[in-house]
Amino acid sequence: MQFQSIFQVDAFTAEPFKGNPAGVMVVTENITTEQMQQLAMEMNLSETAFVFPQRDNLFEIRYFTPAKEVDLCGHATLASAHILYETGRVASDDQIHFKAKGADLTISKSDSWLEMNFPRYPLTKRAQHPDFEALVGFEPVELYDSSYNWVVAVANREDEVQNALPVFSALTEAGLGHLMITAPASTPEYDFVLRCFAPWAGIDEDPVTGSAHCALTPLWAEQLGKKQLTSLQVSKRTGILKTELAGDHVIIKGQAVTVFKIELTINN
Repeated sequence: MQFQSIFQVDAFTAEPFKGNPAGVMVVTENITTEQMQQLAMEMNLSETAFVFPQRDNLFEIRYFTPAKEVDLCGHATLASAHILYETGRVASDDQIHFKAKGADLTISKSDSWLEMNFPRYPLTKRAQHPDFEALVGFEPVELYDSSYNWVVAVANREDEVQNALPVFSALTEAGLGHLMITAPASTPEYDFVLRCFAPWAGIDEDPVTGSAHCALTPLWAEQLGKKQLTSLQVSKRTGILKTELAGDHVIIKGQAVTVFKIELTINN
């Protein structure tokens, strides 16, 4: 069997080697779930997306970490839309419609920015975790549960988020294997900062996490009294997102840049 090409795209950045890298393959031949998982393991990125053309500008999309399939991924959605626009498969003034396991998504393009319509994640306040400070490095002001087993921890200050040193080997067993930590930004050009950890999915730290903003946008919109927000993910690679709370949806805006394209030939 032969596959055509796979791209690596840095998402939520306009600079190569920043943001969050994702693999993207537009699939036009038969491929099994096992083969997609193997390719994602070979790419060894937070997520690799497989895009299946349906009709017109409608595509099925599936996301794989090196360890498992996930229902929804922001940066791999952005990367996939970027490739569809960049390669001319979709005209720049047309919308892209993705059917993912976790949601139906609509993406549009405006200059160098891509705008994605994602579902809003609910937040339910939970009791403090007795081992949180020992496992992560600070005592949160508030803890919440959200969709896809996310735990959201709010810190007092940006430096607590930046300096956190999670004990990754213990997070999943402690019920913190899918964790966002966030705080108000210390500089006026950003509203809040965040980092995201997902050892339960084989990812210790995700460099930039679009889907996290489905929970963090409504959280900070309420706390800051504004619907349009700018976030900075303070991972080593960093990433910038613009978001907007729109009822039961969150608009997530980002940029992307293609780093390389691989021609694959796999014979089974």
